[in-house]
Amino acid sequence: MSTPNSLRLPARARAVTRAGLAAIEATPVRQTRPTAVLVPGYTGSKEDFLSILEQLTAAGHRVIAYDQRGQYESVGDEDPGSYGIPALAGDLLNLLGDEPAHVVGHSFGGLVARAAAIEDPGRFRSLTLLDSGPSAIPGDRAERIVALRPVLLERGKDGVWEYMESAEELPAEVEAFRHRRFYASSATGLLVMGDELLAEPDRTDALRATGVPVLVAYGKDDDAWPPAVQADMAGRLGAAHAVIPGAMHSPAVEQADATARVLLDFWASVDELTAREARAASS
Repeated sequence: MSTPNSLRLPARARAVTRAGLAAIEATPVRQTRPTAVLVPGYTGSKEDFLSILEQLTAAGHRVIAYDQRGQYESVGDEDPGSYGIPALAGDLLNLLGDEPAHVVGHSFGGLVARAAAIEDPGRFRSLTLLDSGPSAIPGDRAERIVALRPVLLERGKDGVWEYMESAEELPAEVEAFRHRRFYASSATGLLVMGDELLAEPDRTDALRATGVPVLVAYGKDDDAWPPAVQADMAGRLGAAHAVIPGAMHSPAVEQADATARVLLDFWASVDELTAREARAASS
């Protein structure tokens, strides 16, 4: 579970609703660059990106971070089909405007964003897969999802929370937030999203075929998808590739400044190339 270091909203950031989803929208003094949309991972929320919003808006981007359906403050329902990757990708496409945006998908959010890009690449100025792999999550995290599935079915969120409690000492407001976020999230959503993480096929070739510019970025010590697996995916995609030192699976929290710089550098390179191509086409 990604846990923000602080719940302070940056200047010029506010809670909003976009396409029926709870979001935080941060706006620059003057928007000079494309909008960016940030998609959280499994058991995460929009607050996972709070630490990078100021840096992104300072560069001229309007930024929207949102809760996926059934996460925290976004309303869900009891239909399991609402939480499959196709449905969640549809939510993202509904949220994206007519102007292509830079999209960042963290972990499970990367699988959702990838599905949306494959379905409608024209909505994407770029896609960043942040600590997100080519297919089903492997290793210890997969084993944990498998182990907690019957606990969730038999004992509900109370049973799962016992395993989710943080071993580290957190500020009281952050610990209260973790508890509130977990209990506000849909149990059906937790179940289905977990199943999706265990079953996602490798769609790397389909993503490459879209032509969407892609960045594969991850913490040097990511403990979800192994870094070597993500590096191989970047090679297969022909994608830009960045390793964030000092970070594990939540670099936007663990190394906020470095993560923001990686995103801004990639977005600037995409925007420059897009501008050059537009000038060439009009000449």
